[in-house]
Amino acid sequence: MGIFSRTRDIIAANFNELLEKADDPEKMIRMIIFEMEETLVEIRASAARTIADQKEMHRHTVKLDRLQADWADKAQLALSKDREDLARGALIEKKKAVDMAEQLKVEITVLDDALRAYELDIEKLQTRLREARTRQSAIAVRLESAENRVKLRTLLASERVDEAMARFDQLERRVDYAEGRADALSLAEGSKPSLAEEINALAGADKIDEELEAMKAALKPSGPAQEN
Repeated sequence: MGIFSRTRDIIAANFNELLEKADDPEKMIRMIIFEMEETLVEIRASAARTIADQKEMHRHTVKLDRLQADWADKAQLALSKDREDLARGALIEKKKAVDMAEQLKVEITVLDDALRAYELDIEKLQTRLREARTRQSAIAVRLESAENRVKLRTLLASERVDEAMARFDQLERRVDYAEGRADALSLAEGSKPSLAEEINALAGADKIDEELEAMKAALKPSGPAQEN
């Protein structure tokens, strides 16, 4: 495949369609980037050769211009010496130089067009290459995220998670037991009477003693009744 046709194919390629059809999108985008980088190197090398060819042709045109002037001078000299045959021969050589110069100018124009095409292709390829590299980064992030989700779901579906949760349950039961013991100790301390309760109890005992003494006094016979 020629460099121009391959370049056109890459520039016109639909990344989304290529990636959707690929079994391994990450591998596919790497291949696309590699192909684009290689093509870009080849286009720049071709452009460099074209520029070198242009410079060489320009040098030849300068030489041909000098050659034309030289044959014109020789034709003039031969004619001044009445050597029309030599003058004619000199003018024929001048015409050859003119024709060669014109042909070189046409080829230089063709090379100019090729260089402009190279320049446009390089610009388009660089744009597509940036797009591909951005897509590569996005695919890498998505792939890493997907792999992490798979690992997480695999972990959640494994027996190790159940074992870990069972251990958490055991730890919670131990904490419940420790808290229960602490609450029980608090209840035991709370059963002792407070100072206010003890004082109130003493006051209640005094009232009972007073009431008991009054009852005793009421049961004793009066004094005059004993004398009779």
